[in-house]
Amino acid sequence: MKKVIIYSTPSCPFCYSLKEYLREKNIIFEEIDVSENEEKLKEMIKKSGQMGVPVLEIDGNIIVGFDKEKIDKILGIK
Repeated sequence: MKKVIIYSTPSCPFCYSLKEYLREKNIIFEEIDVSENEEKLKEMIKKSGQMGVPVLEIDGNIIVGFDKEKIDKILGIK
């Protein structure tokens, strides 16, 4: 199984939608709240070049935003 990490904040509607989508597809993920963890926020910015959330990391592949096509392709979801 691929390692999936979501960098998010509690107030982000796209983050919520992304997490719901992954749950529907039975994808296990680690969630990191960057609003409460400055170190992880810096890590996310370094990896993605972005300050906005959600940022999704799947086995080292970075996806900024809720890009269903890219997510499905990397995870092999039909």
